[in-house]
Amino acid sequence: RLLTLYLKSSPRQLIKKQQQDVKGFLAANKIEFEECDIAADEDNRKWMREHVPEDFRPATGNPLPPQIFNEDKYCGNYEAFFCAREDHAVYAFLGLTAPPGSKEAEALSKKMQM
Repeated sequence: RLLTLYLKSSPRQLIKKQQQDVKGFLAANKIEFEECDIAADEDNRKWMREHVPEDFRPATGNPLPPQIFNEDKYCGNYEAFFCAREDHAVYAFLGLTAPPGSKEAEALSKKMQM
């Protein structure tokens, strides 16, 4: 399964920092992903906007990057990613199986034993 990270070349520091944070985590954990720049490609921007579920869109304007998808399945935005990381549940958030030995895999096996 391929993770897709919808990004935007942006001068805004917050967006840039959030994108770097997600990319850094994925790279450090050897999770393959593809980057799609919504600023450089109208089709990418259109696809992202159409596929972010209604419940996750801002009240006004369009969803801001980074937006994370696992193939066509919406995973979430930066805030959802951040919460999942804090809860050691990023693999579940991404729709991936946690690797053996990871904190997430250990937490899951403890839950199963209960």
